[in-house]
Amino acid sequence: MLHTPSGGARSGTAATDRGLMSIGAVLNRLREEFPEVTISKIRFLESEGLIEPQRTPSGYRKFSAGDVERLAHVLRMQRDHYLPLKVIREHLDAMERGEAVALPVVGRQRTGEDVPEPPGRATVARIGRAELLAAADIAEGDLAEWESYGLITPLEDGVYDAEAVTVASLVSELGRFGIEPRHLRLMKAAADREAGLVDQVVAPLRRHRNPQTRAHAEARAKELAALTMRLHASLVQTALGVRLP
Repeated sequence: MLHTPSGGARSGTAATDRGLMSIGAVLNRLREEFPEVTISKIRFLESEGLIEPQRTPSGYRKFSAGDVERLAHVLRMQRDHYLPLKVIREHLDAMERGEAVALPVVGRQRTGEDVPEPPGRATVARIGRAELLAAADIAEGDLAEWESYGLITPLEDGVYDAEAVTVASLVSELGRFGIEPRHLRLMKAAADREAGLVDQVVAPLRRHRNPQTRAHAEARAKELAALTMRLHASLVQTALGVRLP
């Protein structure tokens, strides 16, 4: 059974560290399955009421194994079903009440089914415009503005890579801090350069005639992408002179 958040009621008491983890330890545990997860993402999910870790008297978050399980469940539903957080929260609440509920589907799920793929390239899950708006819980005007800045780009047939849901959610989250889409163009340009560097490394493998070698190219691309993301996060922390807990 999924964990029911209960940390808020004890936030003013001295929480024991026995069996509890810091947010950094939680991040390390989750990154094996979710290499893109960040501390900001965990904090955001907390602010949205998806989890409620305990707090020490000094204000540090302490997560139980149940909290980590719930976090992983939320991240899987976002990754595999492209659901907005409101729908995920309602689904978890229903499960904790013991109700048998079917999980709503937005777009095409990543089921691992045997789908033909273009040579050397993994099949990309796609969603339509209306599905993207619903999954990210954004307005049509927001999406149009973000497209004008190149933050989100439709594919040739007018649909979107399902990762656009994550991009839209993060752009929206940053907007809560006064960071406007025009401010994010430099980040998009940097991401494009990093992607170009990774592609340059794996391109010879992707062009190989051996299917196993091409499959290895995709695994190598994911590994390099995860490393560049971690390096980017560390460089930003160093530049700001901060250390995330």
